[in-house]
Amino acid sequence: MSLPRFPLPLSRDKQDTLLLLASTVLVLLPHASHLPPWVTLVCGATLVWRAVLTMLGRRMPTNLLLVPLAIAAMAGVLATYQTVLGRDAGVAMLVLLVAFKMLEMHARRDLFVVVFLCFFLVLTNFFYSQSMGTAFLMIVSILALLTTQLSFQLTGAVPPLRTRLLMGARILALAAPLAALGFVLFPRVEGPLWGLPDDAHSARAGLSDSMAPGQFSNLARSDDPAFRVKFDGPPPAQPQLYWRGPVLGAYDGRTWTRLLPRPQFGRKAPPAVAIAVRGQPLHYEITLEPTDTRWLFALEIPRALPQLAGGAASVTPQLELQAASPVRERIRYELSSYVDFSLQAGDTLENAYQWLLLPYGRNPRALAAGERLRQDYTEPMRRVQAVLRQFATGGYSYTLQPPLLGGDAVDEFLYQTRAGFCEHYAGAFVFLMRAAGIPARVVTGYQGGELNPIDGYFTVRRSDAHAWSEVWLPRLGWVRIDPTAAVAPDRVQRNLAQALPAPEPFGFRALGRLMQPAPDSILARVRYAIAAANNGWNQWVLNYTAQRQLALMETLQENLFGWRSLALLALAWVLLLIAGKFSRQRRVDPVDKLYSALCHRLGQLGLPRAPDEGPTAYAARVAGAALAPEPKAAAAEFLRRYSAWRYAPPLQSQPQGAGLLTTLKQLLSRVR
Repeated sequence: MSLPRFPLPLSRDKQDTLLLLASTVLVLLPHASHLPPWVTLVCGATLVWRAVLTMLGRRMPTNLLLVPLAIAAMAGVLATYQTVLGRDAGVAMLVLLVAFKMLEMHARRDLFVVVFLCFFLVLTNFFYSQSMGTAFLMIVSILALLTTQLSFQLTGAVPPLRTRLLMGARILALAAPLAALGFVLFPRVEGPLWGLPDDAHSARAGLSDSMAPGQFSNLARSDDPAFRVKFDGPPPAQPQLYWRGPVLGAYDGRTWTRLLPRPQFGRKAPPAVAIAVRGQPLHYEITLEPTDTRWLFALEIPRALPQLAGGAASVTPQLELQAASPVRERIRYELSSYVDFSLQAGDTLENAYQWLLLPYGRNPRALAAGERLRQDYTEPMRRVQAVLRQFATGGYSYTLQPPLLGGDAVDEFLYQTRAGFCEHYAGAFVFLMRAAGIPARVVTGYQGGELNPIDGYFTVRRSDAHAWSEVWLPRLGWVRIDPTAAVAPDRVQRNLAQALPAPEPFGFRALGRLMQPAPDSILARVRYAIAAANNGWNQWVLNYTAQRQLALMETLQENLFGWRSLALLALAWVLLLIAGKFSRQRRVDPVDKLYSALCHRLGQLGLPRAPDEGPTAYAARVAGAALAPEPKAAAAEFLRRYSAWRYAPPLQSQPQGAGLLTTLKQLLSRVR
């Protein structure tokens, strides 16, 4: 079987069609990550089919073949999505439409239809990702489409592909300031694009209202950011970075859940909670990623409620911060927190019984151990220390792959498996404390964070999700106790990857060490630079909300519309006009400058050039004038070469420009 032979060189129509195919592939390729595989295969096969037809010079298929294919593709979209409306189904149909349109181009108008459909498909990529990488890829796609469109519109001699790419880049550069101005000034639309709440909610699962064994170890496998923090001054030490979230007090034998009902919104201070703070507060700003939950996170203990654009924040008696509605897009809020404080310190605790409840008939060995602690140690703090000592010296291990636990989960963890993650230690510790007569509860949130030295932001990742405990002690109040620190102190002092004692399945520890190289290494600097660029993109582009736009407009109104600002703008405009005029005068082609010098010299010899006289007519008049042979021949040759350079096609004139100057200077020197 012999392979088809493609005629070379390709005609201009074939080159333009192949360039259009390449640009279309560049636009459609990112959609392969979210479209059904059959759509990607159909589009790929269609584009390959079109490329082969173009190379062989064959006619395109008839409508008798294309119409059934199009109907079958639309039926496939309906069967896949159960609808032809919405984001996913609409994008799939548009992608198929572009692919099939490549087989149905009969006129020049069809070429531009494909180009404009591709421009629209570029926009749809942002329905799925608005990252900096996606934006860069879409700019490249637009540049390819502009180059293709220019290729269709050029007549006569077509410049090389590199020249057309530079022309497209020039057009893109001219449009960029207008696009930036439109981004800054055009009214921002609140909510997801095109009012598609189900499609637009791209939140990732975060902390929930409950905690069960294995929940936090699953979160720890994700390196996605949970939120970023920027401190006004020096950041606190790593062991002080406890970001408080849901507080859990009810236990059914396996799962910890929240004890109190949802709060009432609009309250300005923690209700019925006595707090004594010491030292100066830390001021910081949090950029929270979407979670589709209402939880807000803060360092313990926030001084006041954060101000949110989408509604009032609230606080519960357990000092949990919540938004008025689920966080379904990136939000930013400012807080001040005290890291040295006393919470509900006193001789008695109101409603202490609710922090002592345990399920009946579950975990009998842990219940008996708690009773022994009560008998052996009259001082509550000594009971706390005894359990922490048990965790530190009892052969317990810290692992992302703890064994599965049965009905008496606490007993099995404490006396059989002795291996667990933070939720195992926090839950077992609270159970033992309650059994020993000490009010206790589980606090979930995040611990730690990684400082980027380039932009000064702390990145708190989903892998930093953590659970710790609080116990109530007379005259001390609620005291934070982190039992995980007794087993794996590096988890609190450094990070999760350093705390894992041995390589975990899936290479998590190895990945963690790779992602956290030495701070002064080249790999670390590159990683920090990429993270800082992504954070800047999130802060200034994706987080440019209607509220920030309104604040910017107010600032511009205050600073730009006074009489001094207007006068400075007018003066700057006049100076720019003058500078532009002088720059145009200075931008004289050196060949034209020599031509002017020749005309001036011939004028001195009695042959001035008429204002409407071109170089060819001027050369004819010089040839019949009464001049010496040498100046006459030199002037005629000068004018001939100049006329050929000036009126030749661009591709022929430009290569001569470098050596032409020397020749014209020599000819000019002979005209005397």
